[in-house]
Amino acid sequence: MRIKVTFYSYFRELAGTETVSLDCTESCLLGELVTQVQDRFPKLKSMDRSTLIAVGLEYQDRSYSLQPGDEVSLFPPVQGG
Repeated sequence: MRIKVTFYSYFRELAGTETVSLDCTESCLLGELVTQVQDRFPKLKSMDRSTLIAVGLEYQDRSYSLQPGDEVSLFPPVQGG
């Protein structure tokens, strides 16, 4: 299945693109997809521990099992005051 990944904030700059579509197996976990993204865009690896991950409008754990049509968003922690 094909999963669309969207990068937000400075992750867009690190990846050099706003979106990418990646293939993964029917039993693909979110963590496996994130690893695939980091392999393709190595600059994102250093942000691994602080990366926020959402599927649709909900934050998800890396053990989430991706479904056809899911859209993944990756972004840095939000800071504000």
